[in-house]
Amino acid sequence: MSSSIDKEKSVSTTITVEHGVDPTKVATKTIYTGAKIPVIGLGTFGSDKYSDEDVAKAVLDAAAHGYRHFDCASVYGNEKRIGQSLKTILDGGVKREDLFITSKLWNDKHAEEDVIPQCKQSLKDLQLDYLDLYLIHWPFLNHHAKGVSADARDLQAKPYSHDAYMKTWRQMEKLVELGLVRHIGTSNVTKPKLELILRDAKIKPAVNQMELHPHFQQPDLFEFVTKQGIIPVAFSPLGSPSRPERDRTPTDSVPMDDPVIVEIAHRLNIDSASVCIIWAIQRGAVPIPFSVKRVQYLNILKAVVGERLTDDDMQKISAIERNNRFIKGHVFLWPGAKDWNALWDRDDQISE
Repeated sequence: MSSSIDKEKSVSTTITVEHGVDPTKVATKTIYTGAKIPVIGLGTFGSDKYSDEDVAKAVLDAAAHGYRHFDCASVYGNEKRIGQSLKTILDGGVKREDLFITSKLWNDKHAEEDVIPQCKQSLKDLQLDYLDLYLIHWPFLNHHAKGVSADARDLQAKPYSHDAYMKTWRQMEKLVELGLVRHIGTSNVTKPKLELILRDAKIKPAVNQMELHPHFQQPDLFEFVTKQGIIPVAFSPLGSPSRPERDRTPTDSVPMDDPVIVEIAHRLNIDSASVCIIWAIQRGAVPIPFSVKRVQYLNILKAVVGERLTDDDMQKISAIERNNRFIKGHVFLWPGAKDWNALWDRDDQISE
């Protein structure tokens, strides 16, 4: 098993990257199957703020400037429009094997009879024959409508059920066997949940997608994931500045404004966002920041192939951990749950 950073040499494209980054210069990490995943991806969650068109245009333009890894999800509601961009990218000369596309199974589609049809729907919308990675988005059946407040609740919400999760996972494994997806993975799970999943899975997770940024480093879960040969994929790697209002609380910090991050950015003559991304990659994660602004996602991609942080930089960033989770998940709480901490299994005990 390997999680080393490699250099991908096979990308060829007729799309001009004169003002972008040559995709062959972007490092990859090796999944336990031997497949490669680019160390940087572009997220596509518009956070209830950006239209499907905005996101799809960003995907197309990001590909033209060197991105090859895109993180999607059915619940984002924009896969059909993104699919049009992916078709344009592929028609433009980028080989399918040079793209890495992720999608996710939403909470209201965990039933055994729903998993395969839902994946097929994502494939249809994205205009693809297969997904490189398919994740169970959250380990709960609990659903919420688009644009709700933090007080919204699903009256049918329930705590984590491992038996129910594994029934869903068995269908995810079938997707691999059917050739519809190359890899499957977990998202928003805790260490005790992941321990049970690893115990019972026939096909183990290739990645675990988790919130990771300089103010929420999750060292225990991060170490556990990497020791299992699972790649940590970092969502909200910049602190999710565009996250929905329901995910904002008065105690939230701003990682990109941290003096340590600002000082390193000034020394390297790059922006704070790029420092957060380089830190994540050098730590061993695959960050998937979201942006629809070329100057932002292009600066990040250029930084990824640029100067590395020093050991001293890495130690300084390690020291600014605040255990400040931004995506708390209030809307997934079940009746009787005390607060959002119940979702995250404090003291390594699965909450009931």
